[in-house]
Amino acid sequence: MKPISILYVRISTADQKTDRQRVNESSFDKIIEDTCSGSIPMFDRTGGIELKKLIDAGVVGSISVWQIDRCGRDLRDIINFIYYTAQRKVPIHFISQGLVTLDEKGEENPISKMIISILGVVAEMERKLIKERQLEGIAIAKLQNKYLGRKPGSKEDSLTFLSKPKNRKAITLLKKGYKLTEVSSIAGVSLNTVIKVKKLMLN
Repeated sequence: MKPISILYVRISTADQKTDRQRVNESSFDKIIEDTCSGSIPMFDRTGGIELKKLIDAGVVGSISVWQIDRCGRDLRDIINFIYYTAQRKVPIHFISQGLVTLDEKGEENPISKMIISILGVVAEMERKLIKERQLEGIAIAKLQNKYLGRKPGSKEDSLTFLSKPKNRKAITLLKKGYKLTEVSSIAGVSLNTVIKVKKLMLN
């Protein structure tokens, strides 16, 4: 069997578009897509789990990704993913950055390895900066008495919470036996939301 080429696509939320990442998609044998936060390790994602199974089965010839932060926004997770594929002689091509993890002989490309590490650090720093800016924005809004937050004493009742479309989808997936991280990815909700849904289902 001829090894297949895979295009991996990741978006954070269901309302985001994947057009930019699907460059020349017809030239790939298979497209795997995830809708989840970049903070979730690659092989904990629904699409990532599928990808790992194909890699372990020895049918993957190459993986293409639009850019490195689609693999993750944590340097350790990115390096772990690249190491796993390199050990199995599966090159990863980062399209927009023009980088390939392995050369034609299946050997690690030292220059690409260095640049990928730098880009991984940048992706991680970017995630931290976003969080810091969010916290700073909240702090400034509080000082200006503009931060409303949740009204004192207000609480969303369980029925309203569970009736939300994404949460209903999470319930269906949980009943089918999907893992929490898989439910989070497929339903497009946070892991904390999935945990809350599961807790309310048991009550």
